Amino acid sequence: MIEAIGLTKRYGSTTALDHATFTVAPGQVTGFLGPNGAGKSTTMRMVVGLDRPTAGTVTVNGKPYAEHAAPLHEVGVLLDAKAVHRGRSARSHLRALAATHGIGRARVEEVIDLTGLGSVANKRVGGFSLGMGQRLGVAAALLGDPQTLILDEPVNGLDPEGVLWIRTLVRYLAAQGRTVFLSSHLMSEMAQTADHIIVLGRGRVIADAPVSEILRRAAGSMVRVRTPDAAALAEALRAPDVEVASVESGLLEVTGTTAPAIGEAAARAGVVLHELTPLTGSLEDAYLQLTADDVEYHSGGLPGPAVNGVPAHAAPAPMEGAAR
Repeated sequence: MIEAIGLTKRYGSTTALDHATFTVAPGQVTGFLGPNGAGKSTTMRMVVGLDRPTAGTVTVNGKPYAEHAAPLHEVGVLLDAKAVHRGRSARSHLRALAATHGIGRARVEEVIDLTGLGSVANKRVGGFSLGMGQRLGVAAALLGDPQTLILDEPVNGLDPEGVLWIRTLVRYLAAQGRTVFLSSHLMSEMAQTADHIIVLGRGRVIADAPVSEILRRAAGSMVRVRTPDAAALAEALRAPDVEVASVESGLLEVTGTTAPAIGEAAARAGVVLHELTPLTGSLEDAYLQLTADDVEYHSGGLPGPAVNGVPAHAAPAPMEGAAR
């Protein structure tokens, strides 16, 4: 379990994390989302003692990370897959980590096989692709068979098979009762992997709820209804808090009530229904709604007309004082 209470981090006049309080519970995959600059990496670094909080506390399995006598057995961490001596082989890197905790070579071979590194285990890490580097980082995180896993963008650089492997692995580990804290920018993947979501925006926790609850909030209570008698159904649903919008002939979108209530109203009015579907928003939609006011870096608009063959949005702005 990871518990943060009032966790704050300031760098001079910049507040990277602002009184964040949350719990990452065992037995589920907790997704960690937020725009660039929201404070996700800073939070993960403070969890494992790489950054010291300005205020507040954070514990892992009941203790600050630094107080664990054998941290690899408590917490497995992947923050930067490139933080490896490029001249070492994958096997040598893992054996060196294992030696710090008295972990035997048999366990090293287990994680090599588990992460699919067997064919490249004796090759230098400097020649690894991004995906293979990620697999090595995951292998290092699993080395001590920890109760808590913290993985920052673990699917970055992985092919579809690798993404599926990570998804299956973290859900399997969570099913064993372990704590899994996972960040990613791939909303579709997070929707399939996470049970619970924590969202940061400008250093503040702006959402902390099960995925199903976040999706429900995003979708509201919209229900799609298809009927050959749309006018009669709209009249039957007339109520102060209910809105009925006609999408096309015979197709309505209804908000402010539920699918069962619509079905009962249709039955009372003798209206035939061909479709009655509660609409569920995507995690991407929910995320964009949640972070709309907390994005620090905004993209520009669509490309404009080219000037001398260079798209307008890509052309460098003239330097101050330069001739125009």
